[in-house]
Amino acid sequence: MPGLAEATGILQLFSDATRVRLTALLEDRELTVAELTTVTELGQSRVSTHLGRLREAGVLRDRRAGASTYYALNEAMPEPARKVWALVRAEVGDGVLDADRARCAEVLRRREDASWPDAIAGQMERHYSPGRTWESLARGFLGLVRAGDVLDVGSGDGTVAELLVPRCRSLTLLDRSEKLLAAARRRLAPRPVRTERGDMHELPFDDASFDHVLMLNVLQFSHAPARALAEAARVLRPAGELTAVTLARHAHSGVTETYGHVNAGFDPGELASTLRGAGLDPSLCDVTSRERRAPHFQIVTALATKGPR
Repeated sequence: MPGLAEATGILQLFSDATRVRLTALLEDRELTVAELTTVTELGQSRVSTHLGRLREAGVLRDRRAGASTYYALNEAMPEPARKVWALVRAEVGDGVLDADRARCAEVLRRREDASWPDAIAGQMERHYSPGRTWESLARGFLGLVRAGDVLDVGSGDGTVAELLVPRCRSLTLLDRSEKLLAAARRRLAPRPVRTERGDMHELPFDDASFDHVLMLNVLQFSHAPARALAEAARVLRPAGELTAVTLARHAHSGVTETYGHVNAGFDPGELASTLRGAGLDPSLCDVTSRERRAPHFQIVTALATKGPR
């Protein structure tokens, strides 16, 4: 619970109409100072001053892209500020906000009408164009991959395995669900893929059995992540590689519990320490992407090697 000074500071923060307008505009989109000036019809210096206040309070985040700075609502906003903003947003209805939204839509249309590649320079990864999807890029890059013996931990119904199987010497799928493994066998037939029902915390394989272990979106289902990573390290051969993708630490367990997650994600620094404790040497362990839709989960990617590289 915030102290008196913090509580009154939060109330004062949202007692200003301009700051309410800016926060409302930035709830679902990123906008530059110039765009916010156009939308609100206020002076740039006034807009910049209020953006600074909101950013310092943790309500907004900013992102540099070339010569521009984009502002958006901070998914990691302090909880007291989040609660006050939710209350303000739910109770306030005003023609000024409606006019802001209309002008914002026009500003965004003009942004899109500009030469498309030029308009998104510095933020291309955030925008869709026909045929340019992450799946198509992944399939293209996989053409460069030549893997040895691969274990896919928490493989599900074989969606990832379908991409990998032509590039592996052997591919083993492990999952707790026999139903998912059956679906994977149907998807991958008649390709020679081994399936095993088992638990990531007690892998049913001999030491040093694989060249590469995949743990893609499975650590958030682990009640003992250190144990799961130690098991992955055990079944890796010397100089074998682990690839893990998981959620960064978050405050949205109410959302993730619906999907069966048993932990609230991972701090990259702590995850890197856990990897080292398992005998793995991380070359990457950091937030690598952020979901565009609320609550804007962040994704941690970890790449690590067993023993000296």
